[in-house]
Amino acid sequence: MARWFEGPLAAFDTETTGIDVERDRIVSAALVVQDAEGGRPRTTRWLVDPGVPVPPGATEVHGLTDGHLQRYGRWPAPVMDEIARLLAEQCAEGRPLVVMNAPFDLTLLDRELRRHRASSLALYLRDAPLRVLDPRVLDKHLDRYRKGRRTLTDLCAHYEVALDGAHDAAADAAAALEVVRALGRRYAERLEELSVAELHARQAVWHAAQARGLQAWFARNGSDEVVDPTWPLRPEQPAAAA
Repeated sequence: MARWFEGPLAAFDTETTGIDVERDRIVSAALVVQDAEGGRPRTTRWLVDPGVPVPPGATEVHGLTDGHLQRYGRWPAPVMDEIARLLAEQCAEGRPLVVMNAPFDLTLLDRELRRHRASSLALYLRDAPLRVLDPRVLDKHLDRYRKGRRTLTDLCAHYEVALDGAHDAAADAAAALEVVRALGRRYAERLEELSVAELHARQAVWHAAQARGLQAWFARNGSDEVVDPTWPLRPEQPAAAA
């Protein structure tokens, strides 16, 4: 019987107008589905005209300009509906969902659903259990004393995963999926006995501990930055529906 990191996985990623999940917008997204390790992935892509200007700094990251999005992007409301429905389908089929830094992408999707659909990610999921695998949380827990940055690019280098076209949603999703498979293989003795449901629950605990550690580091260095300990979805804020 295939171990969870050898079996079906899906991966989701977004590119955005910025890093504020309450106010920024999705400009592109992708869902990559792979039925088994080494299998041919199936990719669904979305391009969105967010209806607000894309800051130059964001364009420098993902290369998507206002003009390009206005010409080729779709209006957000139907796109967010399609994304949420496809994610719910994956969850209903029992397929684990790989999301690098899940509290960012999933929370931003939730806020976009509230903004454009008067809905939420939870309403789309309903009885479909959300089982997330976050390579950032997994790596920080399993190799906690390794020095250096842990962006997707860094994780790909460390786990020898190809990343062609970083900051393209489809490329990033596919790479995150392969990083999770590589993590599973490397730490099989610690992970293979855990079900994905158990691993999802443990990641919530691990992320909270990681957030507390980062919060303490900020405090020691005189920063007032607040680190949210919730995972994989941050609670709703009143400003999100504005």
